[in-house]
Amino acid sequence: MANTKYDAAYDLSLFDEELSYSSAAPKRRGEEEPERKTGKKQSSRNKVVTLPEDELVKIRRRKHNPLKLAIGSVAAAAVTFIIGVIIVGQVQLTELNQKIISAEETLADTESIYIQNQMKVETTLSKAEIEKYVTEVLGMTKASNAQKEFVTLESGDKAEVSAQKDGNIITRFFESLSNLWS
Repeated sequence: MANTKYDAAYDLSLFDEELSYSSAAPKRRGEEEPERKTGKKQSSRNKVVTLPEDELVKIRRRKHNPLKLAIGSVAAAAVTFIIGVIIVGQVQLTELNQKIISAEETLADTESIYIQNQMKVETTLSKAEIEKYVTEVLGMTKASNAQKEFVTLESGDKAEVSAQKDGNIITRFFESLSNLWS
């Protein structure tokens, strides 16, 4: 069976005094009009408080807090500024990327021209032609062993360090620190 403790929430007969089924809802076929309890005292049907129209308009009108408006305006300005900075940064980045692309294209073109010029030079001047030009026109010859001079050192390599005798206390301090590290 149904639990009577929880059935009270669904008991619509408690509201029969306040509702008028005959005037509020149209009758359906086969339905009977609910009976009213006559033993209980009828409470006032109209429990709604009415207000004058000016007070309703005053209540409905939204009240703006100046502090909240100022904070909202500052926040909106900050967000707009940040978005603007991001957009400007992206535009600058795009411009720099375009400059890089054009510089890379220029570099590729100049490298191609350099390689073409190098190939032209190599084809026109071979090693044999250069040697022929040097010997015939300039009168140069290859170096022989007689022309070469060899230098020998008897005592080996020597290094001398000249010390400055003129120095103040600060330079001596730095020199002593540098000598510690070496």
